[in-house]
Amino acid sequence: MIPRVIEVKHVDGYKLWLRFQDGVCGTVDLSDELWGPMFEPLKDVTLFAQAAVHPELKTVTWPNGADLAPEFLYQAAKQAEAAAALR
Repeated sequence: MIPRVIEVKHVDGYKLWLRFQDGVCGTVDLSDELWGPMFEPLKDVTLFAQAAVHPELKTVTWPNGADLAPEFLYQAAKQAEAAAALR
C-alpha cells in the first residue's frame, strides 16, 4: 500500500506536520532534504511554507513543482511519532 498524505501544515522553518490516511501523524524536519535543483528554492521559508497536498498524487508538493515520495514522508512521520511517544 502506498501511503497517502491527507493533510499538511507548516510548523516553522523547514518542519511540516503531516497526517496520513491511516491516522499516522507526525512533524517532520526536512531541512536536510533541501538540495538539488528542485529543492534548493525551498530554502526560502516563504516558498517552503506553501506546501500543500496534491489532490491526485496524495503527497506534499510545492508551487515550484517539487514533491516528495509519500513513502519517505510516511517513514519520517512514523519515526517522529515514535520519538514523541518516548518523551
